[in-house]
Amino acid sequence: MTEKVSIAVIGGSGLYHMAGLQDTKEYNMDTPFGRPSSPIVVGTLENTRVAFLARHGYGHHLTPSEVPYRANIYALKSLGVERIISISACGSLREDYAPGQIVIPDNIFDNTKNRDRSFFGKGIVAHIGVANPFCYDLSTMIQEAVVTTGAVTHRGGSLIVIEGPRFSTKAESQAFRAWGMSIIGMTTAPEAFLAREAEICYATMAHVTDYDVWHESASPVTVEMVIQILNKNTQKAQEAIRNLVRGLTIERTCDCKDALSTALITDPKVISSETRNKLNLLTGKYL
Repeated sequence: MTEKVSIAVIGGSGLYHMAGLQDTKEYNMDTPFGRPSSPIVVGTLENTRVAFLARHGYGHHLTPSEVPYRANIYALKSLGVERIISISACGSLREDYAPGQIVIPDNIFDNTKNRDRSFFGKGIVAHIGVANPFCYDLSTMIQEAVVTTGAVTHRGGSLIVIEGPRFSTKAESQAFRAWGMSIIGMTTAPEAFLAREAEICYATMAHVTDYDVWHESASPVTVEMVIQILNKNTQKAQEAIRNLVRGLTIERTCDCKDALSTALITDPKVISSETRNKLNLLTGKYL
């Protein structure tokens, strides 16, 4: 790899078609966990090299459960990425988080069932701490960047992640509300947990597109509804990214950068050379 990139954006492919992004280069990468969802586009924005990854692939051909989350995070780590901004659509599970608004959540409830949630296993065990799965510092930076765009912004709330690709039933939606969830999506888990294992700061800019299916006076969520709101909010997301990059502090002072230091439990003597080589990018400084 010929360059190091400290910040990445994971979202739709339309995000990097923005004014001010220059000197773009496309990387077709491979990892021990397969190929990422799409080539990674790196460009200069506000004098900073920024990586963009289309989560669902070009043309949105991958379901939430088909996204190669491990390959995506590993590829970004190999570029030197230290911070990831996740851009995603979400449904609101509360009256005051309305369609068109933006939420920076502070916790996750993983309700998925069929995804690879960890880089570890097959000879090496790590128990990563994710009591607070979003980086507080990066979430604060995102909040400040979004507020300056004029978008109605909410900080806090729990994001429940469902398997998808179908939307919820009314019974499920009402249950999630009863559990105290604030918004609902399909992609933040295991993405956030893998980022923590890779010692990358991760935070989400969630765009509210609908009221899921619980709201009695609002229409149930549809794909058309989601796309319509996302298209309207793309400009806001691009403006927020520019604002964040412009004011980005390079030095990280959060705990994300050392998350694995107390997580690895396997005796190094029993870890095979194959496993060491496979995970050296993540564990090399500890093993």
